[in-house]
Amino acid sequence: MDRTISLFSADAGGPGTDDLAGLLCCHGQIAGFGRTAARLSVVVEEPWRAHALAREVRCRGADAQVSAAECGRPQVHTSFRVDLLPLAVGWLRAESGKAVPEGFRLSGAMVRLWALASGRPGPNGYLLGVDPLAPDMHERLADALTPLGVPARLLGPKAEAPAVRVTGKRRLEALLDLIGDPPPGAEAAWPTLPPEEPMRLVTPRDSARPEAFVPEPSVDVLDFAVAGYP
Repeated sequence: MDRTISLFSADAGGPGTDDLAGLLCCHGQIAGFGRTAARLSVVVEEPWRAHALAREVRCRGADAQVSAAECGRPQVHTSFRVDLLPLAVGWLRAESGKAVPEGFRLSGAMVRLWALASGRPGPNGYLLGVDPLAPDMHERLADALTPLGVPARLLGPKAEAPAVRVTGKRRLEALLDLIGDPPPGAEAAWPTLPPEEPMRLVTPRDSARPEAFVPEPSVDVLDFAVAGYP
């Protein structure tokens, strides 16, 4: 589907290392080497995620390797690099570890990387995973989606894994506009729009019945009557 590029979409500006903050919105980790360099890494569930993320990282001028983490799952990581040091300075706190920087603003490119690392369709919308080891970040990340036109809510405490959820056709459309098309292999994990509800024809004969119920018009469904219909 052709989509108009929005101001915040992943295609709106050139790629840069700032976009890699999207990996820190989920469970990605940044480690500093003194005050000279930093290294970014993220462990993912499926191999396709690792290879897609490695391509995205390389497009932003950073090296990226795919290997097996200690847990056996695929991992993407960079070497220690000077150009990643601003991410470490912004996202690491000596007293609390990873934290959302003050004044942080999401971009479509960041959300795309976030979706590639931890996004998945849920039973009632689309889920973007958040770091279970950094619970203080969750609410701020959900709030950061609102200025992009994608209001989201945190899953409840009974959820299998912490995540923010985007629901509703308009919000999912806005999310798709932000993150662009899925790379090969990512289609099943990409946001999808809910099916259109069929239009229902209400005849004068039906509306005259005492038991007939005609729902109020909604945004997505328009009920109409045709005069003189037999």
